[in-house]
Amino acid sequence: MDQKNLSIYNQLKRRIIEFEYKPGKILNEVDLAEEFGVSRSPIRSALQELERDALINIVPRFGAQVAPIDFRNIKGLFDVTKQLDPYATRQAVKRITPSQLAELKQIIKNLESFSTTASYQEAINEDERFHQIIFQACDNRWLKETLAHLHLHTERLWHYCNDYFDDMTIFTRTFRKIVQAIEDQDEDAAEHYAYEHIEDFLSRIKEALF
Repeated sequence: MDQKNLSIYNQLKRRIIEFEYKPGKILNEVDLAEEFGVSRSPIRSALQELERDALINIVPRFGAQVAPIDFRNIKGLFDVTKQLDPYATRQAVKRITPSQLAELKQIIKNLESFSTTASYQEAINEDERFHQIIFQACDNRWLKETLAHLHLHTERLWHYCNDYFDDMTIFTRTFRKIVQAIEDQDEDAAEHYAYEHIEDFLSRIKEALF
């Protein structure tokens, strides 16, 4: 995917994840091509990529439609995430660079400054950035790409449930423990706290949805 197509894809992806585009919204190729000032070909390419991400459904002779959140598969999503995310954190312990570790610490400081729900969107973004740094640090292309795909959907759940969250400490409670474990070169502890973070998140999602 060239840079122009990638830029369009990323912008559309963010709109879906952040619920600017609600589930069920029809994405019209002609309208999007006009908005981005391109032909329909780059739009079509971006939509095909979004379909591979399971963020839209393309229906022949109908068009592209933002996919609903499949609540039936939430358990499956988290079953896989709970296996891979802690493993990636464990791998990152021995491979993380000083600059990456410094970024993780800065993210925690940023999150601690978000004291109100008005900062919720920023907190989600920082939470996702924390995970992306861990994925980069684990230095495993296949693991990184798989987790990036899974996190598209967990992040989308964050945004879906944002009206139900008023405790900003959910973002920092285990992150501090993960960073300390990484500094201590304690792989077992890092893996454990990464798992705990996902369990904490999942329990909040269950409270919000059920």
